[in-house]
Amino acid sequence: MSEAQGAPFSGSILVVGGGISGLTTALEAAEVGYEVFIVEKNPYLGGRVAQLKQYFPKLCPPTCGLEINFRRIKDNPRIKFFTLADVEKVDGSPGNYNVSIKLNPRYVNENCTCCGACADACQTEIPNEFNFGMDKTKGAFLPHEMAFPNRYVISSRIMGTEDAQRCKEACPYDAVDLEMQAKTMDLNVGAIVWATGWEPYDASKIDNLGFGQYPNIVTNMMLERLAAPNGPTKGQILRPSDNQAPKSVAFVQCAGSRDENHLPYCSYICCMASLKHATYIREQYPDAKVYIFYIDMRAPGYRYERFYEKVKADENVVFIKGKVAAVEDGGNGQVTLVAEDAVSGEKLHQTVDMAVLATGMQPTAVNAKLPAADLNYTEDGFIINDLDKGGMFATGCANRPADVMMSNQNATGIALKAIQTMMKR
Repeated sequence: MSEAQGAPFSGSILVVGGGISGLTTALEAAEVGYEVFIVEKNPYLGGRVAQLKQYFPKLCPPTCGLEINFRRIKDNPRIKFFTLADVEKVDGSPGNYNVSIKLNPRYVNENCTCCGACADACQTEIPNEFNFGMDKTKGAFLPHEMAFPNRYVISSRIMGTEDAQRCKEACPYDAVDLEMQAKTMDLNVGAIVWATGWEPYDASKIDNLGFGQYPNIVTNMMLERLAAPNGPTKGQILRPSDNQAPKSVAFVQCAGSRDENHLPYCSYICCMASLKHATYIREQYPDAKVYIFYIDMRAPGYRYERFYEKVKADENVVFIKGKVAAVEDGGNGQVTLVAEDAVSGEKLHQTVDMAVLATGMQPTAVNAKLPAADLNYTEDGFIINDLDKGGMFATGCANRPADVMMSNQNATGIALKAIQTMMKR
């Protein structure tokens, strides 16, 4: 009898990460009868999908999928979730894991009705992380309009200040609790699913592409927030330097991806994301010119290929096969992209109002190793699944680069693998 078989057995599943992969895993397992705990480091569930304007394959807004999942979570007593929470330690073996979880204070309790009185009273402004710092939010804030749980947060940055006291005094429901402290809780679970997701590659590390040097160079996720109705510009794609409508926009594909100095792999999502972004721009600005500099254009699957053909048929969208070597000052807030056309061999200098770097995705675990000794990783930080051993699994972008549809499919399969661990007594 193995150690796992001989140990006390837990029938609960822990899902680390409350993005689309984590939510799908949790719901699939809970709806067939298993107790599930979701641990999420942010003050809300929804992950990267919540930051999008639309996502493939149907180009739905985040409300389309997340709202249904949130309702299913609220209606399912088998699911318990913890936000602003971190897994600190994992001990044990398949079927019997002891997990220590740190619960960080929100400084707002369940009495919150989202009336906004605390934010109105607060005078301090802090960078809005949800919008990648492109605007500011109050020190008392609702993370975003669709935040679940629908409850405000008091930033730790204003704790101990007069502003924090103003927030407390302004709340008519006694929801602001400035005495909240971090707590630790322990769980015993039979299986753990790591759905820790991804983060955009840091574009400031790509020295030759001008991010941070020129204000009108943004990343693909920043453009997604600019286009979103609840973004920093309420859905208007504007140049950051002067809030003017761009007449020309260039996309730099594989910005840091497929590059031995940065991310050596293809991030899978970047080509389709830029094609989608091109449609955002063309819908808002019918006369705008879009230039897409690419190494290879990858549209995986028939539906995506059709979308690519549709964008390519737009006479105002120009595809240039060539890697951008440098970005230079183009004057008047413009930038000039320098590249060699791989087809003609001609050296190009394309000046545009705005440039978008299609930065790749890297697993969150690459910068914050997970507190479980039994996990194995690729050189790039993706978790390698040991399906034979079982017990702990990675899903979604913690395991490999993936879009929303692939992440959901993978999460369903991983939920089954976690359940199989429950059944091996």
